[in-house]
Amino acid sequence: MLRASRFLKQGAGAISRTPKPIITAAAQLPAYTSARLYSYQRGPDNSEKETIVKLLYNIGSKKEVEQYLGHFSSVESQKFAVIKVGGAVISDDLATLASALTFLNRVGLYPIVVHGAGPQLNKRLEAANIEARYEDGIRITDGPTLAIAREVFASENTKLVEALERLGTRARPITGGVFVADYLNKQKYDLVGRITHVNREVVESSVRAGCLPILTSLAETPEGQILNVNADIAAGELARVLEPLKIVFLNEKNGLYHGTTGKRIETIHLDEEYENLLKEPWVRYGTKLKLKEIKELLDTLPRSSSVAIISAEHLHKELFTHSGAGTLIMRGHRMFSKRNLADIDSDRLRDLLIANDPSVSSGASTVASYWQQLAELTKNGGEYWIYGDEPYQVAAVVTRKPGQSISLLDKFVASRAAVLGNITDNAWKLIIRDHPQLVWTVPRTDDNLSWHFERADGSWAVGDDIMFWYGVDDWKHISDHISRKANPASSPASGVRSYSTMARRMASKPPAGASGQRRSYSSNSIPSSVDPSGSPRLRVGLIGARGFTGRELIKLIDGHPRFELSLVSSRELAGKPVPGYSKAALNHVNLSAEDVRKIATSGRDRVDVWILALPNGVAKPFVSAIDSATARLSPDQVPVLVDLSADYRFDTTGRWAYGLPELHRKSLIGSQTGRISNPGCYATGSQLGIAPLLPYMDATRLPSVFGVSGYSGAGTKPSPKNDPAFLRDNFVPYSPVNHIHEREVGHSLTRITKDSFPFNASNPVKVQFTPHVASFFQGIGLTIHVPLRLSMTATDMKEVFSEFYAGERLVHVTQDAPLVKDNAEKHYAVVGGFAVPPASDPGSGASGSVALAERRAVVNVTLDNLLKGAATQAIQNMNIALGLDEYMGIPVFEEPAMSL
Repeated sequence: MLRASRFLKQGAGAISRTPKPIITAAAQLPAYTSARLYSYQRGPDNSEKETIVKLLYNIGSKKEVEQYLGHFSSVESQKFAVIKVGGAVISDDLATLASALTFLNRVGLYPIVVHGAGPQLNKRLEAANIEARYEDGIRITDGPTLAIAREVFASENTKLVEALERLGTRARPITGGVFVADYLNKQKYDLVGRITHVNREVVESSVRAGCLPILTSLAETPEGQILNVNADIAAGELARVLEPLKIVFLNEKNGLYHGTTGKRIETIHLDEEYENLLKEPWVRYGTKLKLKEIKELLDTLPRSSSVAIISAEHLHKELFTHSGAGTLIMRGHRMFSKRNLADIDSDRLRDLLIANDPSVSSGASTVASYWQQLAELTKNGGEYWIYGDEPYQVAAVVTRKPGQSISLLDKFVASRAAVLGNITDNAWKLIIRDHPQLVWTVPRTDDNLSWHFERADGSWAVGDDIMFWYGVDDWKHISDHISRKANPASSPASGVRSYSTMARRMASKPPAGASGQRRSYSSNSIPSSVDPSGSPRLRVGLIGARGFTGRELIKLIDGHPRFELSLVSSRELAGKPVPGYSKAALNHVNLSAEDVRKIATSGRDRVDVWILALPNGVAKPFVSAIDSATARLSPDQVPVLVDLSADYRFDTTGRWAYGLPELHRKSLIGSQTGRISNPGCYATGSQLGIAPLLPYMDATRLPSVFGVSGYSGAGTKPSPKNDPAFLRDNFVPYSPVNHIHEREVGHSLTRITKDSFPFNASNPVKVQFTPHVASFFQGIGLTIHVPLRLSMTATDMKEVFSEFYAGERLVHVTQDAPLVKDNAEKHYAVVGGFAVPPASDPGSGASGSVALAERRAVVNVTLDNLLKGAATQAIQNMNIALGLDEYMGIPVFEEPAMSL
């Protein structure tokens, strides 16, 4: 994969085209080819592909995803990637692996998979009392071992193929016929092969037929003898023939890890780092062998090829984002650092600037005038450094005026090949090696602001530009630079600056010693203290912005007259611009609970409202951090905290108010703690459909809720529940009992009952809830059956609900059944479709269960799971907690548009 975050990180590589992935499996398989018949398959449906690409936008920017997708699609299908899958991945993570491969196929890509089955083979050999023997790390394979290996590899191959086809992905099992081999050393290893030829036609025919090729690593001699070949080696040999963009080795560890620091190694550029890496004391045994094998492989492939070591779960992030997720290994090019124009090829640097420097290409400046500026700088006692790679795909110029200790990154330009090849990472690494203190300025309109945010320790917006700094601990130095930038007339004019770069993981550390005034977590300009009406603005800190709900929250806050975002934290999106927010230039950051604690010590001086949009079970450290930081503050300085997870919905301490205003408004308004637990989406709709009937329910029978949600409710992590292809013409039930919303509905409805109700504190409400996911994107439809003590007509029901929700602007009551499509992207819920079973003929003698079945009400509820089921409700709760109009900033419609 390609990684802009690594562009400047470690060794550079010239890339004429992007590396092609290769997937392999570490073990041998039986040498025979399935006799199944395969029909040619058309490519993925365009609308389906567009939907999946949109899902990819949640792990990276639209620009990143489209850049890599276009790059991967620019080569022949079989040249995208070879993926080596270890046997442990198949045994322990088959569902994730199948989902990841399906995801790639849905966007029109055809990874070629080579898999092993080492752990499974060892288990079978042990059961057969056959000792597993090794020599030089190679499995000695005798006849009995090979016989079992064929069975095991065929079985594992079938498991993977069937897992893919259950998800609607065509896959072809290829257990032989691809690799031709000779004996590696018959006397020493017995039936182990050395591949001498690869029959690529077998693989390519599978791709032409629209099927993912799933290969085992068993080979055959020209005479037909089956030989065992290590899956890593088989994948490498296949890569040498296909020359793919990517060779991917899937493992459970998600990359290579530094033996001393324990941290994952993001990138390795072999031309620049290989020799020194082998000298590291922790690089030995298997690690050293793996690195040597990878270097030997990449030395035979185009420089555009790369190797990625990654887990199945993060495969899509590795392939489609600059930041990546595992370890990327490339050849790269050697970098240079020069201090005189005479020592470089100025013509090639001139060509790079003309092609990639906006100030030069637009005619605003010329290369000759810039050369003159550098000459004047040295004449006046200053210095400059020029950094680049051998093919001149990336270049940076750093200057330092006489008497100054902080350097200025004056230019940084890179070609598209340098971006895709992550060469910019190497340049950055050299720059910060030579310049431990650095400042630079970038226009707010720069397309690649996230790249700068990821590398900077802090930033400050000044006019139309953003000033960044790295390694500067003294706030006075930073403020001096800001002042000079803000008042250019008081200081000499600086040289032309232009940056054409990309994005990496954001560094969220603040510069040491900086005062509380610095902007270490935010890139936006100093926020206005008032809104256009003159009222103070209220600052919002959003933790967990990656998901669909986070996006909706950002949109609502952007349109709210009183709220503004102070910071937006997302581990996955750190360093990338916040989309859909226009009040200020703002980038995602990655805040830990400790970071949040430090910010929260300032109370409402920094953040008035914290929103935790995190998965269940993750909020507690952040809540504890805010609680400890604000424990000694006066009540008016303690920020409001809204938690969107289920972690505090069952609170019995009285500290947390349950945030369903239509049913719990009194407790929300009376809350003294400002802690609000936002309800779940299904739970919101279910309670709105049941609450008005609480006085009339039959305490001997339980209400039932049949719920259907769009697949946005399944989150952004790829799975069958958010795979449009799997869901097409499909309908998937899940968690049929004990779903957390089932318990939430009962718990929360019980809190609003009275002693006189059939269900009350002594006889708590319970419901039966069955959720399903369907092929539409957003929205929820609920059909609720409520047992009644006495008979009731549909007209009676309509009157009960209309009276109960009178004046509620986010709950509409209609006679007709509401439709999900009419309620999607709306901020209100709709309750309607009231019905009761017809009464039996008096002469029929109906009694017992028949009569009971007739005494029930049927209600339909629709709402948008991302809005009234999450984001809109959070804004509603924030408004209440802060004493604002409850509906401020929420688009409210008087009447819903209904199809029936």
